[in-house]
Amino acid sequence: MKKAGIFFADGFEEVEALTVVDLLRRAGIEALCVSVANKTEAVGSHGIKVAMDTAIDELDFDSLDVIVCPGGMPGTKNLEKCDKLTEKIKEFNAGGKLIAAICAAPMIFGHLGLLKDKKACIYPDMESELIGANVVYDKVAKADNIITSRGMGTAIPFGLEIIATLIGKSAADDLAKKIVYAD
Repeated sequence: MKKAGIFFADGFEEVEALTVVDLLRRAGIEALCVSVANKTEAVGSHGIKVAMDTAIDELDFDSLDVIVCPGGMPGTKNLEKCDKLTEKIKEFNAGGKLIAAICAAPMIFGHLGLLKDKKACIYPDMESELIGANVVYDKVAKADNIITSRGMGTAIPFGLEIIATLIGKSAADDLAKKIVYAD
């Protein structure tokens, strides 16, 4: 079974984070809610509390197939302040392992220098944060092992792209039909 770590920091965007967790679990991918603050819950940018499955210091990163960073403010900035997470993002990227970020969170990849000459997207008016990227305005952009997306309204196609990459396009297409996202 494929395994995903969805990383939560206080101030995360609830729809972006939980849509991905939900879609991955429906597709049979183990999706762990991981606290970067090593707490038992995280509080979203709209006050919604979410129980965590594990803490970053307890996580076996080698067991993960993807690191997922939801957006939201100040959640994105709080993720970026987590040295362990940013180090693991760089390691995953260097090893060609999948990394994914939505809304404001692709700025983390830009700031780490991971987007040079790669197609990427981000929340509107934050494009300057995608340092070195070939900025696109698609709902989702995939460049090699990096998936980026633009915001809450693109959370479903973002989650489906992660599924397509991990277990195949037919699995993503089947799920899109089951959730009445596609015909």
